[in-house]
This record gives sequence, C-alpha cells and structure tokens, in this order.
Amino acid sequence: MSTETTEKKSTGRINVQTENIFPIIKKFLYSDHEIFLRELVSNAVDAGQKLKALASMGKVEGELGDLRVEVVLDEAAKTITIKDNGLGMSEEEVEKYINQIAFSGAEEFVSLYKDKIKDNSIIGHFGLGFYSAFMVAKNVEIISKSYQKDKPAIHWECDGSPDYTLTPYERTERGTDIILHLADDSLEFNDKNRLSGILTKYCKFLPVEIKFGTKEKTNYAERDKDGNKIGEDTTETIDNIINNPNPAWVKKPSELTEDNYNDFYRELYPMSFEQPLFNIHLNVDYPFNLTGVLYFPVIKPDVQVQKNKIQLYCNQVFVTDSVEGIVPEFLTLLHGVIDSPDIPLNVSRSYLQSDSNVKKISSHITKKVADKLEELFKADRADFEKKWDDIKIFIEYGMLSDEKFYDRAVKFYLLKDTDGKYYTLEEYKELAKTLQTDKDNKVVWLYANDKVEQYSYINKATAKGYNVLIMDGPFSSHLVGQLEQKVEGITLARVDADTLDKLIQKEEAPASSLSAEQEEKVKALFEAQVEKPRFSVSIESLSPTDHPVVITEPEFMRRMKDMSALGGGMSFYGSIPDSYNVSVNSNHKVISKILAAGGEDQGRLAKQAFDLAMLSQGMLTGADLTEFVNRSVSLI
Repeated sequence: MSTETTEKKSTGRINVQTENIFPIIKKFLYSDHEIFLRELVSNAVDAGQKLKALASMGKVEGELGDLRVEVVLDEAAKTITIKDNGLGMSEEEVEKYINQIAFSGAEEFVSLYKDKIKDNSIIGHFGLGFYSAFMVAKNVEIISKSYQKDKPAIHWECDGSPDYTLTPYERTERGTDIILHLADDSLEFNDKNRLSGILTKYCKFLPVEIKFGTKEKTNYAERDKDGNKIGEDTTETIDNIINNPNPAWVKKPSELTEDNYNDFYRELYPMSFEQPLFNIHLNVDYPFNLTGVLYFPVIKPDVQVQKNKIQLYCNQVFVTDSVEGIVPEFLTLLHGVIDSPDIPLNVSRSYLQSDSNVKKISSHITKKVADKLEELFKADRADFEKKWDDIKIFIEYGMLSDEKFYDRAVKFYLLKDTDGKYYTLEEYKELAKTLQTDKDNKVVWLYANDKVEQYSYINKATAKGYNVLIMDGPFSSHLVGQLEQKVEGITLARVDADTLDKLIQKEEAPASSLSAEQEEKVKALFEAQVEKPRFSVSIESLSPTDHPVVITEPEFMRRMKDMSALGGGMSFYGSIPDSYNVSVNSNHKVISKILAAGGEDQGRLAKQAFDLAMLSQGMLTGADLTEFVNRSVSLI
C-alpha cells in the first residue's frame, strides 16, 4: 500500500528566474510534443540501467529483480503514468534534479536556443527531459522511492507554475511513478492507439522491457498425425511488451546468422515483401561509438526512391529517420539502423556537416560499405554480377558524389555490355583499346541506354566487331562524363550519336560518288522534307552498305539535356528543344535513284527515305506514320 503522509510537507519554487517557463517550453516544442513520452520513458529506462551499473559495483543491497518500465493510460481519469523499478529518487535528489533548472530567464532561454528548439530532441539534450511532461499535462506528480533503504519515499507535485509541493510518502517498493494529468488541449493523448503508435515509433528497441497494457494470446491445440486437434485452443491474457530490448545491431556479428539479419529487416519494415540483397554490420567503439546494420534493398526502376529508410538511434532511443548530413548522401538510399551517442542531435545541418565526429562517422560508413562491396566482389564475382543491376544505383551515385568512394569503387565497379558480359574498368579499358582505337589513336567506348530503341545502331556496331556497353541507369549521363575525366585516354559516345564511321574513324572517308552540284541538290531536296530547326541535314560520304539516311542526336546536347533532367544544375539545357542530325549517304544507290527521278517523284522519294530513317528510330507517329504507310502502298 502506497499512501501520502501529512508529515514534513514542504513547498517551494522551482529555481528559475522567470515567472513561468513551462508555457515557453510548450510553445517552442509544440510541433514535436509527442516526444514527451519518449523522454519520460527514456528517463525511466535510464533509472534501471543506472541501477544495474550500481549493482555491478556492489552498491545495491538485495536482488534487482526484473527491471521493467510500464506505461499506464487511465482514460476515465485522463492520466498517463510512467512507472519504473529503477534506482528511484530521494528528497535530496528531487531538489537537485527536478527543482533546479539552470536558466536565468525565459528571454535568455529563447535567445540561446532559438536555432535549436526546432529539433526533435532538444528536451533531453538540454536537461529538460522530465519537463517535457508539461507540454501535455496541466498537473504532474512524482512518487518515488530510492534504492537506498534509509531514504524515505517522496511525493512531488506541480501544476505548471514554478510552485511545487514535496511531501513524504508511504511506499516500500523501489522506483518511480510519474503521473501526468492531461491538459484539455492535449486530450489526443488520452487514446490507447495514439500512445501505442508513439511507443512503437520511439521506444521499439529500448534496452529494458516496456509494458503497455495487456493482450490476448491464443495457445493452439496440438494435432495428431492426421491433422486432428488434440484438445481445444485456449487463450490467455499476457503483458503487451512493445519493444525488442536486444535488436540485431547491439549484438556481435559472430552471434548472428543471415536469417537473423533478414528477420531483423522484417522487424524494421514489416510491410516490405522483398529480402534485402545483403547487409553491413557496423560496430565501432574507437575513436567514436557507432553501431548499426545497413541493408542494400532491391530498388525497382519504376518505384520512387525513398531516402528516409535509415533510422537514427541514440542508445537505442529513436531520434529521426532524416539522416542527411550524418550518412553520406548516396547511402541515404540504404535501409537499416545506425546508433551513436556521439552525434550532436540538436544543431543545424550546417553544423552537423562541419562537426568532426560526424565527419569521421560519415567517412567510416563510406569505408565500411566500400570494403563490404569489394569483399563480395572478390569472394564470389559470379554472384556479385547477378546482383549488379540492383546495386549499381548505389555505387554509381557514390562514385559521382564522393571522391574517396570513387577511388575504392574502381576495384569492383562493373561495366555491362549488350551481350550481358561484365568487365571491370581495367578489363574493359584493355578490351576497347584492342577493338575501338581510331586512326588518331583515340579509344572510343560505345554505349547504348536502350537495347530495343537503339537496336539497329547496336547491330551495326557489333557487326563491325565493336563492343557496345549498356548504360541505362538514372545516373549514367553523369557517369559518362566522370569516366571520361577519370579513365585516361578514352572518350564515350552513345552508339546513335553519329554515324559509326565518324564515331570510330578507322580510315579516311570514301570519296563521294556525287558531284558538289549534285550534293547541293540532294541537300535541298531533303531540307524541304524536314522540320527546321529540329533537323539539320548534311551530306556524308559513307560506305555504300550503310543506310541511305541516318538520324542521330548529337552527343553533347543530348548528354547535357539528360543531366538537366536529373537535376545536374544545367536547367538551361533542359529548355532547349531536341535537335537531330540527318546524314544523307551520298554513296548509297537510293540517293542516286532519287536524283534520277523526275518532277514530284524526287520529293516523294526523299520524304520516303527520311521517314524510313524516322521509323527506324521510333520517331514516326500519328498522321506522319499514316501518310508514310499510304505512300509506301502507292510506291509499291
């Protein structure tokens, strides 16, 4: 039985030099006021952890028992109680830790922390953990009994003003109850589902069991070999424990199997139906503390990439899932958990980016990811190649955004050709040097970004013995430019960027079979059939076996537009209309036939040749396609 006594009742004023700091706390933290529960439960957990530490030093008499925190909602009374059986507080400790807030005044508080009070975890960081209670409560009680047996229990009460009462209390069990009498504007928290959601969000992996009410458990009857029940199913009421006190990241990698890691992934993302590709276990205790498990998820091309799948914890307390500035930008695509008490949680992003510990942690995570990828590549290259299409988005993003990661990634970055073969950068450099060195000793890497759309160009290139890479990722347009800068002596060209003989000029162009006067006439004929300035006509002296008309998109402009579409800081190029080169092959017999035709037939045949080139590129649609079909029938 715990009851309040009437002896030695004392009153006082909380040591703040302002008439009322609580409305200020509530006002400036209102947007994040649900974290009051995180703060109070975290304090309760700390009380148990501190008691365990004291016990390990031999400073606690008797058995500790099972340490636990319980959250109790009384909807009728409109109260929330946070109970723990940790080390408790004596009257002296209440005076020290509760009744003294080291702020000289409300104005100074606001001026000192105005840039920080928007952050989710300001309360705990600035010693205001307990006072977060006043964001939702009109009245708060503390009933506590210290683990020190000679210290009597106390009852502290405050109505949100600086005035409080501190009274002896009859309580024999060790621990603390904090009772919140909800304010009228905070009755949203007088709801079981609301509290359950907050507890699951912030306290899911706290290191001490958190009980929140009870739940029904069904015990299914055993069945015989034929599947018939032996006895009946039964139900029992059990404690509803909302957390897993021993998540995967607090264990040693040697204690975990692949199944354990996959189970933890499902625990983090219960709505995910796909297994991650692989994971990286972080475990550092010097020169900073960092633990965690990061997963490489499968990212589908048609699914919006989410960057809020890494959860940041501080000693197993959830802080945020917005980890930009802590985790390198390209790794925000990963899923998982990182936990570090060494990350300053209540400062601006610009400060985070310059903080030495954060920089070290960020660099370490980058190194661990690169080491893991290299390890997988060396251990089983065939399996690594199978995963390549799923993981290349991470690797390419990293190579583009992090110089150090690029230097490590060159060891395991793979290029894939149109036949599905994979090469490291060094391997491909040697292959292309043999196959695709032009007459000026320049090595050209040909690539395509769509095997179907660029099939005819790929087919022509491979027929000549050239190799064509597939570069179809979202970062390919940027990566092409980076490879040209980083890999000495090469240039990259999309296979449809120009005629093949121009992309890799092995010898001088053949002589034209047309006179200068005939070339001018042919050019005028074709210019009359095309839309200007979208198409630019030129007469090219190509092989007689090449197509009569070839449409290409200039490499530079297309590359700039691709980068603009990805947000590469080149928005100017994104506003420029698409433009194409129309190369008319002066050595093809079709062109000679057009010249030999008379009257209107010249124009019709020129238009037919141009439309055939358009059709081969999938660019002929609508009325133009219908006109082409009708013209083809008449020509037949």
